[in-house]
Amino acid sequence: MDWLHVVVLSVLQGLTEFLPISSSAHLILVPALTGWPDQGLAFDVALHIGSLSAVVIYFRRDLYGMAGSWIRSLIDRRLDADARLAWAVLLGTIPVGLAGLAAKDIVETHLRSPVVLAFGLIAFGLLLSWADWRHRGTRSEYQMTWRDVLFIGCAQALALFPGTSRSGITMTAALLAGFSRQGASRFSFLLSIPVIVLAGGLETSELLTGTQPVDWGALWLGAVLSGISAYLCIHYFLAFINRIGMQPFVVYRLLLGAALLWLYL
Repeated sequence: MDWLHVVVLSVLQGLTEFLPISSSAHLILVPALTGWPDQGLAFDVALHIGSLSAVVIYFRRDLYGMAGSWIRSLIDRRLDADARLAWAVLLGTIPVGLAGLAAKDIVETHLRSPVVLAFGLIAFGLLLSWADWRHRGTRSEYQMTWRDVLFIGCAQALALFPGTSRSGITMTAALLAGFSRQGASRFSFLLSIPVIVLAGGLETSELLTGTQPVDWGALWLGAVLSGISAYLCIHYFLAFINRIGMQPFVVYRLLLGAALLWLYL
């Protein structure tokens, strides 16, 4: 990989991992449009590590409180707000984990075309727009019920469809359930942690069984750039989401989807 390739994909992964615009769509689209070769599993793992580091560092205080309360809940079976949120994140990950194991081969072999991406971007973008306009509530992530966890967790499984966006569909589901933009976004970011761990772990296991050479310089640079861009993305997204809403991201999704249809149909 040349350095331009590394920089573009790393920054793109960091930004799109947490914005509701589909990171998978961009990482599939860029090589398709530029003719760049596939970046390989090792580079994908490095980008996941960078994104994971960013969200863990950003929410470090929340995660510390959640971890302590979760451990205490195992001992005394009492659930305070932090423990409930920790359980919500863990249980909300189960549907996408099961769906990923069941549908991984189908998604990777049959659903990665630019046309499929375009329909995913447009359809789920319109759903996000409707949820943001009509169903925005006032609840925070600490007011999660078990019904909310099931609903948002099952919605997250739809992110296996390219173009959906994991963050986009979980924010959409949370908005439909009556959460504020901040509450929906924060829970979506927290929910990304076990998902990124699972995805990175699966890719790492596949990498360890392979024999491809590893460009360690590209991996280190990719992880650092992905982490920095992801951290900045989370910070500024949460700072401005109440002011700007979801509609700018919807417009971007619609324009990108339309461009893909124009290019590939």
